Amino acid sequence: MSWNTSGAQNNTNKQQTSQYGFFDFLKKPVEIYVFVDPLCSDCWSLEPYIKKLMIEYGRYFTFRPIISGKLTSLNADHYNKPDDIAKVWEKTSSRTGMSCDGDVWFENPVSSPWITALAIKAAELQGRKPGMRFLRKVQEYLFLNKQNISNQEVLMQCAHEANIDIEEFEKDLHSDSAKRALQCDLKLTREMEVEETPSIVLFNQLEEEEGIKISGLYPYHVYVQVLEEMLQKTPQAAQKPSLEEFMKHFGFVANKEISTVFDWSESRTECEMKKLLLKQQVERVPVKHGTFWRYSG
Repeated sequence: MSWNTSGAQNNTNKQQTSQYGFFDFLKKPVEIYVFVDPLCSDCWSLEPYIKKLMIEYGRYFTFRPIISGKLTSLNADHYNKPDDIAKVWEKTSSRTGMSCDGDVWFENPVSSPWITALAIKAAELQGRKPGMRFLRKVQEYLFLNKQNISNQEVLMQCAHEANIDIEEFEKDLHSDSAKRALQCDLKLTREMEVEETPSIVLFNQLEEEEGIKISGLYPYHVYVQVLEEMLQKTPQAAQKPSLEEFMKHFGFVANKEISTVFDWSESRTECEMKKLLLKQQVERVPVKHGTFWRYSG
């Protein structure tokens, strides 16, 4: 079932009458599968919305990234035209505010995307959160630093910065366990008929109902509407952390991510970050499009 933008207005009666008790939340009623391609610029542009969803509504769902079987990165023919990919990335940057430096395809192209996918699954063998931190680092190295993210030295650096066990990661990188985990992701992609990235599939684990699939990149309110439909009630947004707490937790974020999470204009975000800059709590990191910030405490 694919998301229809008119669908969230249905089930009003269910939303009003359905309640979840405390123990239901211990197992979190909704499971969210996010199908990503680590080389997909739209998947990178989903990051601000993922952060905001987790901060506001994370107590309602578990989050599971899946390496999509529709990997454009596994199709070698797709990358015979670096000009085309670079143009797509530049357009994505302009449209979404998340910097994607297309020059990587001329200067330092990704040589073996399959290795990148295996590395993400190898990191995930240490746990879902370490896997997510590693995936984020891989995206940063590709979209911002113009690095070949299938190069083992680059992958080891990503693992180091993601604070995962380096020896374990190196051992798992070429293991059968990582290969099996990737095959499971590819199988899940086929079973859920995911045709593009990013795609998000939500399931209510407390109800025997079909999931809802959202294919492509949408405005934030659409994801909240679908979560509401899954819960059959209006979820209450949690209180946001302070800007300093947010920076300390995530460490390295874009202006766009801050603006999205805090519902600020670009100018307000810039103003608030300058205050932290004056306190020497962050440092500005210029990128090709826009600005990133690193927490320095």
